[in-house]
Amino acid sequence: MNKDISAIILCGGKERRFGSNKAKAIVSGKYLLDRVIERLTPITDQIIVVTAPEKTDILGEHMVQVVIDKYPGRGPLGGIYTGLLSTKNHYAVTVGCDMPFINTELIRYMTELAIGYDAVVPRLERQMLESLHAVYTKNCIPTIHDALENDKLSIYQIVQNLKVRYVEKAEYLKFDPDKRSFFNINYPEDLEKANQIAFNESRNDAQNSGLTQQEP
Repeated sequence: MNKDISAIILCGGKERRFGSNKAKAIVSGKYLLDRVIERLTPITDQIIVVTAPEKTDILGEHMVQVVIDKYPGRGPLGGIYTGLLSTKNHYAVTVGCDMPFINTELIRYMTELAIGYDAVVPRLERQMLESLHAVYTKNCIPTIHDALENDKLSIYQIVQNLKVRYVEKAEYLKFDPDKRSFFNINYPEDLEKANQIAFNESRNDAQNSGLTQQEP
């Protein structure tokens, strides 16, 4: 557990495409939010859930901090800003609540890269950035605040104005060759796919465990 890194989970979206509260969607017998919290817990001693006022009942028994988005309805940028204001640490892992297969070791690797940068962001194919699976620092607060006040809500554009350490494909594939960390749930059919992936992972783990037990 790292006492120098906080974690921010964004749960404030309107979820029009999904049709219901994604945080409470079930993947392999667990709420989505619970899966994310469990995967972040080993690397931090502070987890902050940023949500909308009408969603404060999303938590179960987890001892995490819930804060209300200071810019509701303005997209994830407002959630990142709100979370950074609330973190006790300079560095904060920031993810969406709809990412059921976050790879803890990849996250740990990204936090180790953060020293000297405003942010650490994976860079996917075709120059796409995974800005909601990233590490941000409190250095970002003034830039994000100015953008919000001027109704500039694109995280991609904000990142261009920060000192960023990009995590390239060759790096993240070492930890996550199937790129499941970046899989997120936007539609009901994505939830079906997530449950199938989780089922296959569970079956493979059981098979590997059986092989290990049979070894002399």
